[in-house]
Amino acid sequence: MDGAHLHLILNHFPIVGTLVGLGVLAYGLIIKDLSVKKAGLGTLAVMAILALPAYFSGEEAEEAVEHLPGISDAVIHEHEELAEKAILMMAFLGGLSLLSLYAIWKNKTIAKTSTIITFVFGLLTFGVFAKVGNLGGKIRHTELSTDIQKHDDVKKEYEED
Repeated sequence: MDGAHLHLILNHFPIVGTLVGLGVLAYGLIIKDLSVKKAGLGTLAVMAILALPAYFSGEEAEEAVEHLPGISDAVIHEHEELAEKAILMMAFLGGLSLLSLYAIWKNKTIAKTSTIITFVFGLLTFGVFAKVGNLGGKIRHTELSTDIQKHDDVKKEYEED
């Protein structure tokens, strides 16, 4: 298995896993259950770790497709630029998750506040990672790109005339 395959396998974890972690954390906040909160925070911390190989295998994935016909350098560049921001956000989210877990474990008064802050920042991080994933999908799945679809529609109209 090369880096491109690894990237394609792992890139779903930071997106789906973060959404699952946020769902568990939200449930824990609603029912005020520390065990459920800890499970959500732990999931977010694990997703921060799993995001690293997904991110670092991206360069090899780029090298595997950048010379193929129909691949947009602009989409690759946009995906890469946003991924750089997303991985920093995910690292911060992992840190916040660990801080919140520690605060819960030590029964600190900041535990509730840090957990809510972690949840809110997790929502933002998920949104950025979802956008990164969407852009990544457009690299090889041109049917997802509205710009390409518009180009094909114009091309069809031109050919009909």
